[in-house]
Amino acid sequence: MQKGTKLDREHCVRAVQSKDARFDGWFFTAVLTTRIYCRPSCPVVPPKPENMTFHPSAAACQQAGFRACKRCRPDTSPGSPEWNQRADLVARAMRLIADGVVDREGVPGLAGRLGYSPRQVERQLLAELGAGPLALARAQRAQTARLLVETTGLPMAEIAFAAGFSSIRTFNDTVREVFALSPTELRARTPKSAPAAPAPAPGALSLRLPFRAPLNPDNLFGHLAATAVPGVEEWRDGAYRRTLRLPYGHGIAALTPKPDHIACRLALSDLRDLPVAIARCRRLLDLDADPVAVDDQLRTDPVLAPLVDKAPGRRVPRTVDEAEFAVRAVLGQQVSTAAARTHAARLVTAHGTPVEDPEGGLTHLFPAPAELAGLDPETLAMPRSRRTTFTTLVGRLADGTLHLGVESDWAEARAGLLELPGFGPWTVDVIAMRALGDPDAFLPTDLGIRRAALELGLPGTPAALTARAAAWRPWRAYAVQYLWATDSHPINFLPV
Repeated sequence: MQKGTKLDREHCVRAVQSKDARFDGWFFTAVLTTRIYCRPSCPVVPPKPENMTFHPSAAACQQAGFRACKRCRPDTSPGSPEWNQRADLVARAMRLIADGVVDREGVPGLAGRLGYSPRQVERQLLAELGAGPLALARAQRAQTARLLVETTGLPMAEIAFAAGFSSIRTFNDTVREVFALSPTELRARTPKSAPAAPAPAPGALSLRLPFRAPLNPDNLFGHLAATAVPGVEEWRDGAYRRTLRLPYGHGIAALTPKPDHIACRLALSDLRDLPVAIARCRRLLDLDADPVAVDDQLRTDPVLAPLVDKAPGRRVPRTVDEAEFAVRAVLGQQVSTAAARTHAARLVTAHGTPVEDPEGGLTHLFPAPAELAGLDPETLAMPRSRRTTFTTLVGRLADGTLHLGVESDWAEARAGLLELPGFGPWTVDVIAMRALGDPDAFLPTDLGIRRAALELGLPGTPAALTARAAAWRPWRAYAVQYLWATDSHPINFLPV
């Protein structure tokens, strides 16, 4: 199937008839006779082709008057990979909408962050997704509401507030319109074996994060655990845990790999942050990726093919905070993983915001750029040149002359980073890969990549290796994961 912004009817019909779960989230099937919309893998008997119409988003289905299927729950599909593999206006807008910007700042705020007028943003989203920013945000609110109704014992009024609705009436009307059930009826359908119950800690709840198979957790969780900053991150009882700085408060996420989902436990100081916390956890673990498309492309290289076949489905470990990762990238320049963690831990202890963690050993939020901008450079145990790199970066991030976020234009962000003293290709590309989410970022000068190239018989110089890697585009960041995995470094192994 040709995956992209235009839906090919023949290919969509074929995907629905074969119940192909790979395309869940790529498009949605609306059934004219029942007025229900489904994911492609819906377990019910497929409708006749003449009764199918196809939409690029759940919001477009809802705008057209279709209700979500109660069997396949299309609102819980993985997100479209399009939004994390592109850097155009629509993709950047979708990342911002998932991060809750429309609910917090409205459409003008969304447009302002993107550098376009509200009308331009509305027009492009309608053209590609069949729904504008308000409808897309409304669909996200409905999904959040359903999650809270089914997994917590919170009163409906609190759920309406947490999901971002302006009133109880709007909450009730939206849930009934989207799911053909009232909120109370939706809760009553929760299986008796897993009844909704009050969370054991204020603001805590558990949920499942879906992904497209296959997913190899080894390098994903191994990398996060091996580079974890004490106090901010930890590996405990089979879960990667970390603190989150969120728009309305803070939170702690615990993420555990399971065969068919990621178990996610969130403890939030303000439940309004739930959709943002979910979006950031998904982005951290690269859960909206299309591993089949990635691996098929990389397998065309006879050197990479055995690595892919041995452990398919590698993801790129990313971040929940772009500015935090940029700071940590500077701390990690030309030092070992252990030294980078030590530097970061000192910053956290001295400048981070303390938090309570009754369920583990987390103690702080990683300090924001504004909290680091005033520190004395002489307190940094690093060479003078790197102190200058560090202080320049945090200063630019703090005063807004450099912005790194989900909406960043990748080319502009790269250019801005390269202007900073001490920022070379490795630092810029590792930030592009793990913070900005560029799936084609490449690290030809990285020591681990050069070792892998030597072992595998790939070109040894950065220029020659980059030329060879042209065949891996647009997935060179994923090729980096497979090349890194040839080494015995702890980042490549799931902690025990």
